Amino acid sequence: MERNYNTLKVNELAPYILQVTLNRPEAANAFNTEMAHEMVDLFEGLSLDMQNVRVVIITGAGERAFCAGGDLKERNGMTDSEWRAQHLVYERMARAVIACPIPLIGAINGAAYGGGCELTAMLDFVYVAENARFAQTEVKLGIMPGAGGTQTLARAIGERRAKEVILTGKTFDAREAYAWGLANEVYPLEELIPAALEVAKIVAANAPIAVRQAKQAIHRGLQMALGDGLAFEIEAYNRTILTEDRIEGVAAFNEKRAANFKGR
Repeated sequence: MERNYNTLKVNELAPYILQVTLNRPEAANAFNTEMAHEMVDLFEGLSLDMQNVRVVIITGAGERAFCAGGDLKERNGMTDSEWRAQHLVYERMARAVIACPIPLIGAINGAAYGGGCELTAMLDFVYVAENARFAQTEVKLGIMPGAGGTQTLARAIGERRAKEVILTGKTFDAREAYAWGLANEVYPLEELIPAALEVAKIVAANAPIAVRQAKQAIHRGLQMALGDGLAFEIEAYNRTILTEDRIEGVAAFNEKRAANFKGR
């Protein structure tokens, strides 16, 4: 998959594994309108390109910031209508990321404030550098999280902790993110991408249709009553039965060899 963007760097780290780098280091990788449009294009496009991409690693350029949230310099002086128009793009971006059927792994390499913290909470699982810092600072600016933060962060760290973080706007560090459930593991900065890539390779080697269906069953099931979630799980399971990968996986097991999954 080839994409040329001004604010994103997209490159293939390994077969079927894409690295997406938020690439505005001069602005601490903050979202501006252009980046939001490019994120929409990328993640909506990924939903149509699942034969070529099985895992995405998301990180930020540089060693200090993952993403500082919305670019307040761009927003300074906006009229109410301009602000709302821009935020519609941010809303679409959040939905495109959350709805992406491909597994998304965060490699959070530094500060993740505001929208950067929200993006972190959107991802399927997250590894963070020791220098990573997080905050939902919107209430200090007269607004509130509006790119899913009140929903995704609460699901990641729980209602009470999310209320504390969002209502105070306080900063928390990598170890707290790990202890609270936002991060899966903490690494020295130089080990962050290699660690994320190692896990991405494991995921990419598995049957991609089964992986995507399992991701959807977990994500959607958590929004349902248990009985409805179990019914959705069976629907997702049944989609794997008729695949060539199911036949290949069972054959590989019995022949004591690695499976060669085709995503069919």
